[in-house]
Formats: sequence, structure tokens, C-alpha cells
Amino acid sequence: MLAFHGGIGFMPGGFLGVDVFFVLSGYLITSLLLNEHAGTGTIGLLAFWGRRVRRLLPALLLVVVTVVIVSRWLLPPQELPALRWDTVAALTYVANWRMADRGGDYFTATGAPSPLQHTWSLGIEEQFYLLWPLVLAGLLTVRAVRTRPLSGRRRALLLAVCVGGAGASALTAALSYRPDRVDRVYYGTDTRAAALLIGCALAVLLARRVDVPPTRSGQRRLGIAAAAGAALIVWLLVYADGGAAWLYRGGLAVAAIAVAAVIAHAVVAAGAPTARLLALPPLVLLGRISYGVYLWHWPLFAWLDAGRTGVSGPGLFALRCVATLAVAALSYRLLELPVRSGRWPRLRPRPAAAFAGCAITAAAVIGLVVTIPPTVPPAAPIALNVEPAVAAKQSPMHRAGRRPGKEPRITFFGDSVSWSLAAYLPPQKAIKIGVRGVAGCGIARLPRIRYIGEPHPNYPGCEHWDRRWRQGLQADDPDLAVILLDRWELMDRELHGRYQHVGEPDFDAYLAGELKQAIQIVSARLAHVVILTAPYTRRAERPDGRLWPEDQPERVDAWNRLLRTAAEQHHATVIDLNRRVCPDGKFTWRAGGVQIRSDGLHFTPEGVRQWIAPWLLPQLTRTAVQGPG
Repeated sequence: MLAFHGGIGFMPGGFLGVDVFFVLSGYLITSLLLNEHAGTGTIGLLAFWGRRVRRLLPALLLVVVTVVIVSRWLLPPQELPALRWDTVAALTYVANWRMADRGGDYFTATGAPSPLQHTWSLGIEEQFYLLWPLVLAGLLTVRAVRTRPLSGRRRALLLAVCVGGAGASALTAALSYRPDRVDRVYYGTDTRAAALLIGCALAVLLARRVDVPPTRSGQRRLGIAAAAGAALIVWLLVYADGGAAWLYRGGLAVAAIAVAAVIAHAVVAAGAPTARLLALPPLVLLGRISYGVYLWHWPLFAWLDAGRTGVSGPGLFALRCVATLAVAALSYRLLELPVRSGRWPRLRPRPAAAFAGCAITAAAVIGLVVTIPPTVPPAAPIALNVEPAVAAKQSPMHRAGRRPGKEPRITFFGDSVSWSLAAYLPPQKAIKIGVRGVAGCGIARLPRIRYIGEPHPNYPGCEHWDRRWRQGLQADDPDLAVILLDRWELMDRELHGRYQHVGEPDFDAYLAGELKQAIQIVSARLAHVVILTAPYTRRAERPDGRLWPEDQPERVDAWNRLLRTAAEQHHATVIDLNRRVCPDGKFTWRAGGVQIRSDGLHFTPEGVRQWIAPWLLPQLTRTAVQGPG
């Protein structure tokens, strides 16, 4: 899992570590419950749940509180509301359903993954811990003989339930899968329960048989099955793709069976190589702190990125792993172990439940309060000279058919970057600003896109961006139309049967055609057109710290060259926004002593008002009043 999230290239299937964990968890929990029933004739549900709370809750609370506090400073303000509900979902163990339906708005859907995204698998685990003991206890009471070991009929009944449930889960995943809704299948409890139930079935098969050594032929068959399972797991780790349809149409279930074969061999054949490997001291030590490693690695990997550390590749992965292991070891030693061993807090069951409830509530309150986005004080208007200074034929304000109005009208067209610039401009009495940027929509319409390495569709309505622009032009009748396009034209899109990008001749020709249409639309009522160059971006990093293709400066430079060529051909004015936002010729978070980028792409309110607006508004106003020149 660390290797997968750390961007180790030869293990794209590392996400299957979750399924390994699910199978192992189903096996261990069911074995414990069956052993308890065999020894006492019953299952102490309250005691079981209490042990789970002591084992899992304290470290989770610490991680959640730490995440929301740190995110107050590291996350863009527009992503804090989404984190608020991620926090509630993590604390109530329904994070998997939250992550399956998290993309409720553009900034969330295209933002960095939530620092609590990894708690989705813990949510499924907790739902399993709550429901499976109830089901198992109910099944064991069917004609129960209190302390009698599993009979053949009862074992068959339990196996039928486990296998039937696993099959139903795998079938649900297969029927629910669609390329445009992978998240629903990947995160759903019903679609991922197969691995847990396969682990449960393994526990039922091995119950009361662990102490009985298998025959030589049985050992040989089990060894062959384990070797085949291990080979399949390795193949999946190297070649599996998380978006592949076959994974959700039986592939994940087959992977879980392979894991179960390896576990069975390690349990039954204690002297076999599998068991000896798992008994190595480093792996045993790692197993002790594995829960902390799981909880801490995801937010630490996000915080320790290449932009903050100045390290990438193997060095960044090593730094992240060292930090994760150190924090997990401290969490185990100072928090998890004392709580599990009863050194603190020493509470009876009912007070302990009340204590846990209060702790969850307190963490939720902290999450709700801390994730309220900070308010930005209003900025003072900028002094602008709006007196016409040239002849009417050179001034957009004096064009024929202009809708009446004394103040110059300036309208921004483009995507969400254009929106963030125009929306955060300080209010002005001397000019009127129109905001027509559409989140998620540039001018490229080709539907097959690659965004941060994954397939991504166009947002609904983006194929009709020209209609939206015409409606905005008709509504505002601007004297000056400002175009800023910064993201969607930089991505890989499928053209002529293959993925291409800006800088390639065919794709440049396609973009030039769309850009020509954009300029013609916004100048249809004789408004003058200003094109702003696209600033360099750093929206997201690859897991190893490198940039995704759409953030590479070379692509931005190629796009800006196209913009300048189009402006020259169609008599538009170019204002070099990139030079203002990136004064050193490379991406930067801050300029002029203020943070200007909120998420590596969009602008901050304070950055626009204090750094961009005092430079940009006078130029736009002068052009709107006097015309170009």
C-alpha cells in the first residue's frame, strides 16, 4: 500500500493491498468469534465491540483531529467544506459511502484527494465488525449445543452463508460497474464485501482443524494452491489497473481467493516457507504498528509533497516512509498500546461507551469548527481613470448599438480560473464587471480526456460552451471581453484515434479553430477582446512528486504561443498574466508578499485583490474606454 500510494511504478496494482487486508480481517475476526463460542458456548458481543473500540478509535480520533487542524493551513479554502463532511463520515465509519459520492461540486471533484479518503476501508471494516458478529451469533444458535465444536451441518450452514454472501457481493459489483461510476463499485460495502466473506469462509473451513496436521498429499496440494495464489497476487500487483472492468466483474473475488490460499497455507503448514517469511522480526514489528501506518501514511504522503520538501522520486518515497513509520510507532507506544492494555483510561463498559461517544462528538465538533473557511476582509476600490480620451471610432464604449450605460462594462469568459479571477476582483464604482467563467468547461470539446492520469469525461454542457458564451455576451453587452483559459486545453484528449495534447500539430490546429470561434463570439457586438496568458500551474502531483502532464510548463508555454498567434490574427490584445502571477518564470504560490494560488490553479481572494487587480484593472479599464493602442 505504501508503495502504491508512493508512486512506485512497477506496482500499479498496489491498491489490492486493501483486499489482502479484508481477507485477513475476515479470517481473524471469524476465527476469534468461533473459538470464543467453542470455549464458552456463546459470543460476548458487547465485549467484542468494546475491544474493537479500544483497538481502533483512539488512533483514529488523533488522526482526524490532526488532519482537520493541519488542513486549515494546507488545504485551499474552497475544499474545507468537503473535508468537514469527510470528518463526520470518518468518525461515524461511513467514509466509504461518502467517498463514493464526494464529487458534489467542481472544486471538490477536481481537487486533491481528501486527506481522510483512506478511511473508506476502515468504514467497511467497522460495518463488518458491527454486523457480522450478530449474523454469526444468530447462525450459531440454530440448534446450538453450547460447547460442542462445529458440527458438519453447522459448518455447512456457515459456509453456505459466507460463500453465498461473497457470490452475491461479486455479482452486485459486476452488475453495478460502469466506466463512469467506478467509485460506486470501488467504495461500496455491498460490492467489496466479497473479500471479507471469503476470509470468513476460510475461518470456517479451518475452525478446529489447525491443530490437526494435514497429510503429506494435503500439504502438497495446499502448497501448490498457495504458490499459485502468490503468483497471481504478484501478477495483479504488477499489471492490474484500478479502472479495468474485469476487476469488478470477478477479478477482485478471484484475487481474494488467491489471498485466502496463501493464508491457509501459512496457518496450516506452520513450518512452510510462507509461515517462516511472515514470522520474520521486521514483518512482525511492522504488523504491530500496521494500523498506525495505515492511518497516518495517507495524510503524511499528501503533506510531504515535492513542492514542500523539494524532494521527488525515491528520495521522497523514503522520506515519507520514514515519517510514517516514526509517527505510527509513537502512536502505538504512547496511545494505542496503553489503551489496549487498560493502563488508561480504566473504565467499566458503560462509562467507556460514554467516554467514546464524548470523544467522537468532540472530534466532530473540532472538525466542523476548524473547517469553516476563513473570511477575507473586503478590499478598497482601486483608483481608475475612466474618462474617454480618444475618438469615438477607436473606443469600444462608443460603438454603434451599445446598450446605454455610462460606466465601462468588462466581462470575463473562460473556465473556473477565469471565474476565480473575476469573482475576487474588488468591487468598483467606476466600472461594471461581469463573471461568465464556467467551472469545468474550457473550449476544447473532445470528450475523451485524461486528467491526473485517469480517464475523465467532459462535464455536462461543456460541449455547448459556445452557446453559454453567446448568452453571456447578450446579457452583459460588454465593452471589453476578457478570455482566460488555463486548464482544460492543456490535458490529453483523444483526437483522430489517439491521445494528443497542445504542442502537437493536429491538436494545435483543433485548438486554433476553437479559439477562433471563441474570439468571434465575444466580439460579435464589437466589444474589444483581451486575452490573458495562462499562468503556470501545480494542481496536483504524481504520487512520486513529479508533475502531471497538464501541469508541465512546456504545455503552458505552447498554449500561450497559440493564444498570441490567435490574438494577432484576430486583432485582440494580449496581457501577460503569467508574468504577473509567476514573476520568476516558474510556478509560485506567493508573489508580492501574498499567497496568490489557493490550490496550484485557482486564485485566492487576497491574491487577486492585493496583487493582480492593482496591476490588471487599470489596463482593462483603459482598453475598455480608449480601445487598443
